[in-house]
Amino acid sequence: MMRRDVFQAVADPTRRAIIGLIALQAMTPNAIAEHFQTSRQAVSKHIKVLTECDLLTQEQSGREIYYHFNPQKLKDIADFVEPFRKMWEERFGQLDQLLNTLK
Repeated sequence: MMRRDVFQAVADPTRRAIIGLIALQAMTPNAIAEHFQTSRQAVSKHIKVLTECDLLTQEQSGREIYYHFNPQKLKDIADFVEPFRKMWEERFGQLDQLLNTLK
């Protein structure tokens, strides 16, 4: 199985929407597909990408497969964004000070 990059996975709006759905509750592929205007095959490809980068995990329950969200994998993104977040918060703070002095 090909290992995918978590950034590649969340770059697609459909995959972000799937994450949003599954973050609320585990779902079957059919239940996920009902939320989208695309084919079940297209949704399956998105699920495959999310599973390959471990954002989703599979659980077999009887004849159904349920997908669960693995929030730990989003930590890679959070860790990447953190230094930039600090930088833009500092800049917004500087802008607030400037605007206050201009009043």
